[in-house]
Amino acid sequence: MIFTSAKFQGAYVIDIERREDHRGFFARTWCAKEFQLHGLDYKIVQINTTRTVQKGTLRGLHFQVPPHEEVKIVRCTKGALYDVIIDLRPDSPTYKQWLGVELTAENHRMLYVPAGFAHGSQTLEDDTELLYLTSQFYAPESARGVRFDDPTFAIQWPLKIRDISEADRSWPDYCTDGVPYEETMK
Repeated sequence: MIFTSAKFQGAYVIDIERREDHRGFFARTWCAKEFQLHGLDYKIVQINTTRTVQKGTLRGLHFQVPPHEEVKIVRCTKGALYDVIIDLRPDSPTYKQWLGVELTAENHRMLYVPAGFAHGSQTLEDDTELLYLTSQFYAPESARGVRFDDPTFAIQWPLKIRDISEADRSWPDYCTDGVPYEETMK
């Protein structure tokens, strides 16, 4: 596995190392030892999948607050998507910055999303599937989100948004008078 540090501390783009022959290739897509060698959380408690029918559909941007903050490892298993993460760690030098990575069934690329990041994706092809591993169980009481068009982040989505859930469309602005909405809920 090839770990490439993303622009955020603790975030990685992970490419597979193919061992090819006339039959095709073999590659590892998970190795706890390699994750540990890079100082990454490698505890996986849940594996989720989504299937999205229509190109241009957006899911997210989701995260969980303490005590259920989670690491995600994301991979596209069918089709193509634009995967976005936002650094929501207030003490981080990249706080409120975002990164978009194209994940496809063809490139086999994965994205390691550290705890403290929001995550979402937009499908680039019809009938796209996403597989993601999480370090925490889903905890509805800790589930939060940021809106796809929140001016705080100004994310540049590659396609026009064709479909999005009402819940994802309805998240409040992340910052009101410079204060993150999580802080206003305390």
